Amino acid sequence: MTQLVQVALAEDIAEAEELQTILNQAGIASELEPAVEHHPRATEDAPQKVLVEENSLEAAQHAIEALTDPDDLVSDA
Repeated sequence: MTQLVQVALAEDIAEAEELQTILNQAGIASELEPAVEHHPRATEDAPQKVLVEENSLEAAQHAIEALTDPDDLVSDA
């Protein structure tokens, strides 16, 4: 197994799961990991690291860029 690396930082669980769905649709396996130490009952608003295998990092970055808010990516509009 290759090493897992961070491809994105999500503000909360919902955003992390959304990114994970995008990666799954692109055929890229991912895992979530809390980005900060937090109280065990405070799980919903904890920032999350989205991790992918190191050899999938570039493809994962492209998948996220291609499937998130295209208006944010258009620089000459």
